[in-house]
Amino acid sequence: MTTQFPTTPSITFFDPLAEFLGAGDGVFHYTFDDVVRLSGHACPTVAGSFLMVIHAMHALYGDDIPVRGGVRVSLPGSVDQGVNGPISQIFTMLTGATAENGFHGLGGQYARDGLMEFHSEPNGAFIFQRTDNGKSVTVTYDSSAITPDPKMPAFMQQALQGSGGDPVRQQFQEMWRGRVIRILEDAGRRTVSAEEQG
Repeated sequence: MTTQFPTTPSITFFDPLAEFLGAGDGVFHYTFDDVVRLSGHACPTVAGSFLMVIHAMHALYGDDIPVRGGVRVSLPGSVDQGVNGPISQIFTMLTGATAENGFHGLGGQYARDGLMEFHSEPNGAFIFQRTDNGKSVTVTYDSSAITPDPKMPAFMQQALQGSGGDPVRQQFQEMWRGRVIRILEDAGRRTVSAEEQG
């Protein structure tokens, strides 16, 4: 798959488990294309999930490389509420945090299971917390500041119905992809809010 989206913003993690097991130096660099491969598509939610992790890690680690597997993640609502499922998968890919189905560790170390939970406040914020020092940050995402082309819903409906042929489908794809690119280029300045907790 060739690069389809901007290569910035991006994020780099250090994974101590990967290093321990000989997967190179344990340094993993992720761009949005990596997230697209996981999700199988690109949309404002996928872009927002990627940006939320970037902003959360910057708040928690500053200029240091964040530790994959060293962050606890809490999502508002249940796993099957809204788009929590896809968001949680992206959070897992990047941070390593998983619910009960994750890696149980080696010799009491490197466990990833239990680092993700879904809390009872469905309209609350996403919470990221370092496991080493307890520092935490709440993160929210709102894509409404970067609006889609007003013609896009009509093109989408026609494309879904199969009317208009390839020209309509291509026009819809350009509009859809264009909004995702604008969200990425904005890098969360207008869409992501990260607030450190006391």
